[in-house]
Amino acid sequence: MILPVAILAGGWARRLRPITETIPKALVDVQGEPFISHQLRLLSARGIQRVVLCVQYRGELIQQAVGDGKRFGIQVEYSFDGPVMLGTAGAIKRALPLLEESFFVLYGDSYLPCDYYMVQAAFEESRKPALMTVFQNDGRWDKSNVEFRAGSIAAYDKGKQTPDMRHIDYGLGVFSRGAFKSISDNQEYDLADVYRNLVKTGELAAFEASERFYEIGSFAGLEELRRHLEREK
Repeated sequence: MILPVAILAGGWARRLRPITETIPKALVDVQGEPFISHQLRLLSARGIQRVVLCVQYRGELIQQAVGDGKRFGIQVEYSFDGPVMLGTAGAIKRALPLLEESFFVLYGDSYLPCDYYMVQAAFEESRKPALMTVFQNDGRWDKSNVEFRAGSIAAYDKGKQTPDMRHIDYGLGVFSRGAFKSISDNQEYDLADVYRNLVKTGELAAFEASERFYEIGSFAGLEELRRHLEREK
């Protein structure tokens, strides 16, 4: 049975202003449809059956646009941050009652045409509380932020690059609920900090994706995805 996916779709999306001054990033137009429509159809085609959307900024607009997800062939539920934004890890912590013992985590601006079954199998075989997917980026599409050696993550840091960082966080993780036990309810916390702590304790498994990633976190990324989807037609 494939695991459910928690999608982090609650951020401000400031890099896409002025487009996102009135709509959340998930609803940015891509080839005549909201980005979230493409993302959910891709997940459904890859075997995903259930999604929990972690939302905050204009999250009600996402809920109105997506509904229960049936038209995408997928079951969709919602977890709202509440009065204040909780950060990426804090949002996952809040969504745990809607998730299973283990689950995927996908960034809300990522379009990832990878094999989710293979990623899940790697996580289960590792017997570790979390797994990060990585891609050999070599600084091509974004700043590389992972030292990946012999199938393991030796270092991960979005802020401080090293010469050995040739890989990048692909945008898809797998976690057990226990990976978030140290985070208090309604506490603001970043997923990058969870990853870094797991690297330090040797509890983060890795899977190297072979397909390149697409994202709409920037205008350049948005245009690249548009061109990719046009080619896919």
